[in-house]
Amino acid sequence: MVDLSSNILEMDEFEAMRICDIEGKSQIEAAAKMKISRGTVQRILNSGRYKLMDAILHSKAIEIRNKM
Repeated sequence: MVDLSSNILEMDEFEAMRICDIEGKSQIEAAAKMKISRGTVQRILNSGRYKLMDAILHSKAIEIRNKM
């Protein structure tokens, strides 16, 4: 994997996708759980899903990064 370019998923993107796509929660429920607005959930879902699909379609590694 060292030769692959990578897409970096931020932890908030990963968490929003996990809550909405794996747990099946709505964006409103995810927003409440993450303590952010529904609009922010929508924005980070779009960003995370784009990065994930780009990585799959273009054979890139996916790196999950925790903001610190």
